Amino acid sequence: MTGAAGGLGSEIARRLLDRGYQVHLTDLDGELAARAAERLGAGAFGSALDVRSLPACRAAASRTIRRMGSLEVWVNNAGVMSTGPAWEQDERTRQLMLDVNALGTINGTLAALEPMRAAGRGKILNVISMAGLIAVPGQALYSASKHAAIGFSLATLADLRLAGVTGVDISCACPDTIWTPMIESKLDDPHAAASFSGIMMRPDRVAGRIVTLLDRPRPVLAIPRWRGALVRISQSFPALTLRSLGPVMALGRAQQRRFRERRRG
Repeated sequence: MTGAAGGLGSEIARRLLDRGYQVHLTDLDGELAARAAERLGAGAFGSALDVRSLPACRAAASRTIRRMGSLEVWVNNAGVMSTGPAWEQDERTRQLMLDVNALGTINGTLAALEPMRAAGRGKILNVISMAGLIAVPGQALYSASKHAAIGFSLATLADLRLAGVTGVDISCACPDTIWTPMIESKLDDPHAAASFSGIMMRPDRVAGRIVTLLDRPRPVLAIPRWRGALVRISQSFPALTLRSLGPVMALGRAQQRRFRERRRG
């Protein structure tokens, strides 16, 4: 799995181990991935992986198969987020989000599909974000990258079924805001206020919901499901959504302030 050195990624890895899987944790920083695997104990190992490279993703899949004998599950969890109006972000920042969040998901999925299609079975879990279902103010490029990831995932799943491949599933998990180091770092960021306008979830609980997709694959699983329904309705009326941005952002800033005060208190 990718993006597994900490936060949600390591919690998903823990849940997979509890289910009896051996787990290959990867991250851009191989040392962090190896340490995370050591903390999890027997059945886990870690290595470096830059998901922006398709050959590197293929090599990670091959390494998993050599060590474990097969590739049953692939989790795309690697992601980066930078906030602010798109016109204020430099080209390098914009490219990084698209490369990691969108292209990284594409590369990981394609790398996993090669052995899974040959074996006729396998499950791919793509951790997208609620930002894949709704356009988030202050996070235009992040939202764009997540929309691209979910669009690719769903279209590829459709292509698998049209090709007669029924034993390989692709599921997209779209959680609301998760309390991870990435979100904690945004407590003083006014452009991140929209991320705090919903609910804040613990990584272990979200991981528990995500791994249920192994039992009951779904094209899209919003976490929580009621939030997914709400944002889909919101996206159906974009003009109304734009008019409601003021109250939404005010709520987000208030929540952000409460979390900031709680951390410092």
